Amino acid sequence: MPHHDLVIIGAGTGNALIDDRFARLDVAIVSEGPFGGTCLNAGCIPSKMLAATADTADAVADAGRHDVDARLGGIRWRDVNKRVFDRLDAVAAEGEEGRRAAESVTVYRGRARFTGERRLSVQTETGPVEISADRVVVAAGGRPAVPPVVADSGLPYETSDTVMRIARPPERLAVLGGGYIAAELAHVFHAAGSQITVIEQGERLLAQQDQDVSDAYADAVRPHYDLRLGRELVGVAGAPGDLRLTLDDGAVLTADALLVAVGRRPNSDRLDLEKAGIAYGDDGLITVDAQLRTSAEGVWALGDVSTGVPLKHVANREAEIVAHNLLHPGEPREMSYEAVPSAVFTSPQIAQVGLTEQEAREADVAYAVAVHRYQDVAYGWALEDTSGFCKVLADRSTGRLLGAHLFGPQAATLVQPLVLAMAMGLTVHDVAHRPMWIHPALTEVVENALLSLEQALR
Repeated sequence: MPHHDLVIIGAGTGNALIDDRFARLDVAIVSEGPFGGTCLNAGCIPSKMLAATADTADAVADAGRHDVDARLGGIRWRDVNKRVFDRLDAVAAEGEEGRRAAESVTVYRGRARFTGERRLSVQTETGPVEISADRVVVAAGGRPAVPPVVADSGLPYETSDTVMRIARPPERLAVLGGGYIAAELAHVFHAAGSQITVIEQGERLLAQQDQDVSDAYADAVRPHYDLRLGRELVGVAGAPGDLRLTLDDGAVLTADALLVAVGRRPNSDRLDLEKAGIAYGDDGLITVDAQLRTSAEGVWALGDVSTGVPLKHVANREAEIVAHNLLHPGEPREMSYEAVPSAVFTSPQIAQVGLTEQEAREADVAYAVAVHRYQDVAYGWALEDTSGFCKVLADRSTGRLLGAHLFGPQAATLVQPLVLAMAMGLTVHDVAHRPMWIHPALTEVVENALLSLEQALR
């Protein structure tokens, strides 16, 4: 049985954990899927490359607001698909080739299952391989969740793992789910010419966002999408390419394709964690402490398999913590989930950090809130933007930011100074007055929101 100093399960963020500091160790990487994981191959990177293409198409279609006569001839989907995935597939292949070329790294391609304490069986193409290790990092990621009504129908469906690589956009695309994945991919396929129907069991789209943002997003897409909110999908019938979707109110919708985007689930159920003594919760997430150690001696976990915040930048920070703790066990570091930002690359863009207003109310926090609109700053005039805004909340007792929410162009970039302010514990006064804000950049919408919040705190 091959024995290694360190085994990493997963070639996404787990692979990124290894750098030159590990060269003296015998390291093994076990991966069932391509190197780069979900983010590179079927997640954040390809979806944002496609979203940028959709943004360009939308800008042409909406050029009239800037008194520009332009006509959109359409998105060349095959060319776009080739541009995106030829590049990303090459990066994935190069990542694997680089690891295989390293003298201190062994790559096992296949699904891993624990057979005992820090012992694994890897089902490779040539058969099972049994390995063991002094230490193990579980970074096995997650996968799209598919409800039984779809999975048991026997009819084809798409998920975020597959839909971005389809040969052509469907004429009619039904999107099951109202979260960030659904929002981003609906944006992409609407720009590519698909008629979009969104089926969401809850009453709100993007329900984890601040309600003002959620409401603004629904208002923005309602003229373009057929929204079926508060509705459950109870039946899938028809034939491939001609689906009949029955909702709980009796409505029957037709679609060429169904995109299932109701969330993701951790891959912990594929690992036989019990045999390794690794604890996990009812949600399937592996239980870790602040140092990202599991309940099993010598085993750490990171990323979507253990974190309730399935974001690549969170996993990257976790990898930094695990790498340090593997190399410096006598000086361990702890993971912090304070001031975790997120963004939705839809149209308009959305970004947030910290508490929503409803969360602040539920926590019975004494807070102040302020909103400033894009249309009230000079660059908002330049953009002819009439719907964007920045909303900020602060603790009345300390003057520190509790949360920030942006809806509109460049939101994912504009939120960053507010993330920094929260991470550094700056007061609203400090962040509003100490830096100098460029005029007439769009950052003035953030500055003015902070100035208004400062007034609200008095």
